[in-house]
Amino acid sequence: MSVRVDPYALALATPLATAHGTIAERRGFLVTVERDGVRGVGEAAPLPDWTEDYDACRDALRSLDGDAAPASTLAALEGTPAARHAVALATLDADARERGVPLYRALDGEGAVESVPVNATVGDAPLEATAERVREAVEAGFDCVKVKVGARALDADVARLRAVRDAAPDVTLRVDANEAWTRAEGARALDALGTLDVALVEQPLEAADLEGHAALRGRGVDVALDESVAACGLEAVLDASAADAVVLKPMACGGPDRAVDAGRQARDAGVDPIVTTTYDAVHARTAAVHAAAALAPLPACGLATADALEADLAPDPAPVESGRVRVPQGKGNGVPAPPRE
Repeated sequence: MSVRVDPYALALATPLATAHGTIAERRGFLVTVERDGVRGVGEAAPLPDWTEDYDACRDALRSLDGDAAPASTLAALEGTPAARHAVALATLDADARERGVPLYRALDGEGAVESVPVNATVGDAPLEATAERVREAVEAGFDCVKVKVGARALDADVARLRAVRDAAPDVTLRVDANEAWTRAEGARALDALGTLDVALVEQPLEAADLEGHAALRGRGVDVALDESVAACGLEAVLDASAADAVVLKPMACGGPDRAVDAGRQARDAGVDPIVTTTYDAVHARTAAVHAAAALAPLPACGLATADALEADLAPDPAPVESGRVRVPQGKGNGVPAPPRE
């Protein structure tokens, strides 16, 4: 098996604020594998707080041995989830192309899945701008919208969400606090959000506080955990009964195969899986769509992120239309492999 690693850098349309600072571009690597004339392509898009850093990812990919068995190669990448994601995706893409099936079928998806529901995401903005952006999302066909909260005082966020509910009375409304609240603030927030028919609050407390999250459940608003899955592991989240839903990022899980396995484990425990991207380029973003399709039916997922990039590495085979993302039905991931050198 031959292996080729190519770096890339893509500017974000709007800089992304993280705990490690503001990210203005997504840098990563395309990994192309070829065996018996069949090629597959994977993507590593490392992101601080979720995966290894860029240098560690680069070094892990540089150490790949094309003569090693795929299972041995993946085992050697256990500590570098973005690098593992790239190799796992490339291998799965090649396997699916060889079998003549779409990637989600190679992930043991059942039946044909034409599309997956997705949510629109509205960032932090003043009250009137937030309401207008939600209104625009609904007009574009989204019936589920996630609003970022936590950067302002709780009362200010509640006022923003009240304006959203007035502007879009029928939309399924979620909020994402990104660990912003204390336990007391979280309890007060959920009581207020319940009066606004908010369906779900994502990561209200610090990632490590599984006991606190468990205590917030049952207040009329579902609790979804995202950062906690990365920080504590899915099994710890499930063992603590800390979530009604878990957010699964294939890049952070270490591959679409790992994300699908985690989704099935969560569902067996009575917890809803929600698949999202990490603002990836087209290869990883499309693979996340296939992972969601393999787990279908699902609640609305965070897969409508193509417009976060100013440009992409290839045409998008999974466009978003009326609040749903189309699942590619061709061989493999659906993204053309780069030309041979």
